[in-house]
Amino acid sequence: MIRHLLSGADLDATDATRILDTAVELASLAGREVKKLPTLRGRTVVNLFYEDSTRTRISFEAAAKRLSADVINFSAKGSSVSKGESLKDTALTLQAMGADAVVIRHPASGAPHRLANWVDGSVVNAGDGTHEHPTQALLDAYTMRARLGRLAGLHVVIVGDVLHSRVARSNVLLLATLGAKVTLVGPPPLIPVDIATALAPGVGVGYDLDTVLPTADVVMMLRVQHERMADSYFPSAREYARRYGLDGARLRRLPGHAIVMHPGPMNRGMEISAEVADSPRSTIVEQVANGVSVRMAVLYLLLGGRG
Repeated sequence: MIRHLLSGADLDATDATRILDTAVELASLAGREVKKLPTLRGRTVVNLFYEDSTRTRISFEAAAKRLSADVINFSAKGSSVSKGESLKDTALTLQAMGADAVVIRHPASGAPHRLANWVDGSVVNAGDGTHEHPTQALLDAYTMRARLGRLAGLHVVIVGDVLHSRVARSNVLLLATLGAKVTLVGPPPLIPVDIATALAPGVGVGYDLDTVLPTADVVMMLRVQHERMADSYFPSAREYARRYGLDGARLRRLPGHAIVMHPGPMNRGMEISAEVADSPRSTIVEQVANGVSVRMAVLYLLLGGRG
């Protein structure tokens, strides 16, 4: 097993499948009265978050605690970091504290890779700039496999702002490794043609959502960030919803088995309608629950066998 999880590209098919299979076993804990395992007792996991992300931080915290690890939540706001301490200084502090794993979320692309050079423990990328978010891709793959029974051969359509999406990048890399076919769809300024070839061979690009829906097994809607509207990547919120929003009419164009995903948080009424978000074909709530099991599996496999 790898030492760090920094990118979806870090995982080959064997390692990725091992994580997903381990997550299935760990998910069975959710039904037990006592949900904790002693696996990581005595280990220390630090959540080092330079960006607000309550959902991801709580997911990692729950995962570590269910494995009996000691958890330290380190928020950059109000700390010495906000007073000018560098990432390297923080890394040396964590090293002195004996951190066995550091889960880092940072606005600068590549920050987790730098951190991995400065600490002896494992580093898990919980989102860096517009680069990657590998555990989100893993929980998405877990959800697809749980709902549809497989990953190889699935047609996954990822819709929206791929250019700035770390979720999209990690999903493309991981899904390609696991044998799925991926098509990126969105406004042309947000999906440059070369972005697909730069990520993985065989990734398709399209600008008309309606044409790809009839062959999609999975439609993954990306959140539209409001600053993109100010930057004029598309004419207006209403125009975006009309051309790329997933509403009830578009949902009915999907094959009967197809599912709808969203990494959250959602802009209801823009990239996804309330009707679709709350439909039985939506996996949005499942993705949150599955995230804990997948992150347990990642921490277990990174730390469980290390002395």
